Amino acid sequence: MRTHHKHVLMCTGPRCTQDGAEAEALFKVLGQTIDACEGLRVKRTRTHCFAVCKQGPLMVVYPDGVWYRNLDAASVRRIVDEHLAGGRPIEDKIFHRTGLGDVEPEPQP
Repeated sequence: MRTHHKHVLMCTGPRCTQDGAEAEALFKVLGQTIDACEGLRVKRTRTHCFAVCKQGPLMVVYPDGVWYRNLDAASVRRIVDEHLAGGRPIEDKIFHRTGLGDVEPEPQP
């Protein structure tokens, strides 16, 4: 097994988006964007649910423990370029940090 610098978990379950279709499309964008960054060693894994429904699509980056929400294709590309490749998390999309808790309250309906 090759060594990875980061491990990205993305929810592709049916609750974050309509039947998970949008999240699955973003998972493909994530893979394509990672592959386009020469030398970037990131493992990506589909998950079913992070139990933070209706804030998705969601992504978690380890070992950083950074949780992103409400993602679209542009934000996924930005996370790959700036966080995974550049080491700078995208603060405006972060809602939780492992070990620190929520950095922004959950939006009210």
